[in-house]
Amino acid sequence: MSIDRRVFLGGSLALGASACIPPVGGTIGRLESQLRIIEAVTGGTLGVAVLDTGSGLEFGINRNTRFGLLSTFKTTLAAMVLAGKEAGTLEADQHVRWRESDLVTYSPFTRERLAQGGSLLELAEAAQKLSDNSAANILLRELGGPPAVTRFWRAIGDDTSRLDRTETALNNVPLGEIRDTTTPEAMARTLSRLIYGDTMPERARRILRDWMTATETGLKRVRAGLPRLWVAGDKTGTSLWPGMGSLYADVGFVEPANGAPIVFAAYLRAAEAHERIDVESQTALARVGAVIADYVRERGVLMA
Repeated sequence: MSIDRRVFLGGSLALGASACIPPVGGTIGRLESQLRIIEAVTGGTLGVAVLDTGSGLEFGINRNTRFGLLSTFKTTLAAMVLAGKEAGTLEADQHVRWRESDLVTYSPFTRERLAQGGSLLELAEAAQKLSDNSAANILLRELGGPPAVTRFWRAIGDDTSRLDRTETALNNVPLGEIRDTTTPEAMARTLSRLIYGDTMPERARRILRDWMTATETGLKRVRAGLPRLWVAGDKTGTSLWPGMGSLYADVGFVEPANGAPIVFAAYLRAAEAHERIDVESQTALARVGAVIADYVRERGVLMA
């Protein structure tokens, strides 16, 4: 099953020609210094890209460093299903079945629905909201495998991100590995295109945004550092692969009470291996959220 590449060509991007606006004054430098301090406290490598969809201004640290995608690719996978449905190039309501042998670690939806199966649309929602690994693999099987996701990225202007393997092998991304990787800058721009650009039909964008908002896996990460009344959505990823060290990811959007939405991509390669999700690493990503909030509060001064 394939999605018509023409659906994703020719659309202007939310960031537009202003994407390369340079940092403004000393405030951006101060915010980037705060990110460096967060990185130093962790002892690891923190990659962050923050994109203002209104002005196109970008800031962050290690924006062009490669990090493992982990489960953050599932947002793109969900977008592919939604876009294909709206364009009429994909029968998203098609019922599919799977077997016990198709199930991998962490598959709450697909295990519960083993006897009855489900639609591609249900699988896409489970992959995004629950981070169901088997749902993602079944969708990959139906859509053309990891190369189809990479082609999708290329079609919408992302020449950096790449998906090479399926769950859970794609989480084995030691330092220096380029398979199944992206950069914070590339992923922030891709999210901006998917959620706020015209790369996808408006209805598909709205559903994807709603799914991301309803996703609860990231409530202790970037979103924990944002004001409670701001609307936000995200997709997280975590790898505690033996011998690799630990990697944490969080990508998403913020819609402040006033002003244009902000898109972010944050990846943290911890200094040491963890046997379970590390509280301090999640706190570091929450502090990234606080930096984003600081930027929004001072945005009016920066843009004046």
